[in-house]
Amino acid sequence: MEKKSTNPLKSILTIIISLAFAGFFLWLALRDFDFDIVKKSLAKANYMWVVFAAVFGVLAYWFRAVRWNLLLEPMGHHISNSNAFWTISFGYLMNLTIPRSGEVARATALYGVEKVPVDKSFGTIILERVVDLVCMMGFLGLTLIFKYDVILSFYQNSGININPNKVILIISILALGAVLFLAFKKKLSKVPVLDKIIGFIDGIIQGLTSIFKLKQKVKFILYTLGIWICYYMAAYLVCFALPETSDFTIADGFFIIVVGTLGMIVPASGGIGAFNLAMKYGFMALFLSMGKSAEFGGEMGLTYSFISLPLQIVIMLTTGLLSIPMLAKARNKLAAETEIKSV
Repeated sequence: MEKKSTNPLKSILTIIISLAFAGFFLWLALRDFDFDIVKKSLAKANYMWVVFAAVFGVLAYWFRAVRWNLLLEPMGHHISNSNAFWTISFGYLMNLTIPRSGEVARATALYGVEKVPVDKSFGTIILERVVDLVCMMGFLGLTLIFKYDVILSFYQNSGININPNKVILIISILALGAVLFLAFKKKLSKVPVLDKIIGFIDGIIQGLTSIFKLKQKVKFILYTLGIWICYYMAAYLVCFALPETSDFTIADGFFIIVVGTLGMIVPASGGIGAFNLAMKYGFMALFLSMGKSAEFGGEMGLTYSFISLPLQIVIMLTTGLLSIPMLAKARNKLAAETEIKSV
């Protein structure tokens, strides 16, 4: 596999921009914020619930690793679950430095320990994101059923304005591009410069379509449910740590995971700022629906975010830093086995 040279200036600019996003959203979240309320609430918190949430957070990584193995199997690649776990952890670690870089880092790391072509594994990673989006829409559907008034309140308070015509236009352009690519793929592949690009795209498509060739579809569905149940539990259990949110219902948990996911989508380092702001608006909407003060709800949302977000970052840092020596050990083992076979 050819090693691609990285542009340090581009990486530095990306980090600076992501930190700027984080700083801007954090400033928005903390404007007129009463830190005394947070200190009192955090002092009364029961952190045993946070420990339980952390267990589910790590378990989600393991379920994702085993499910990834199921996606690679139809392409003839049987990887170690532990290698999958550590490459996923390494990818999340990279996301803390440069947002959205983790997907490429994960695929590259897997090549180093299992020799799975990057284009194929990257295709399965994109497929995972599509499946995750479907699951996220499922939680959104549950929230609309049980917490429609809260969703409406959040939409009005957050300032989000989605133009449906623009969404339709973007989808139409992407669909047209895909059709044109498939129609002229053979002709384009004859051009030397485009040949490698088309080959890479083919590898991604192969990874994306691997879901239709799954030998263990039931397992795939069960592990997917396991991942999102773990995400839900990791988000919901933190509510029990705070006296002010310990009476939140299961339906409230649906809303929290939807809002939290929206906050983490923003390309800010580690979700810092964006997640805090999303929780502030989300809890404002929740407290309003309960007939309570929106201002107090916002303060509790920020308090929740000061527990939940550091928990996620600690998990990413711990598993990510552990992944570095574990992946190095796996690479050395693979190199030794390859050398023995070549003798």
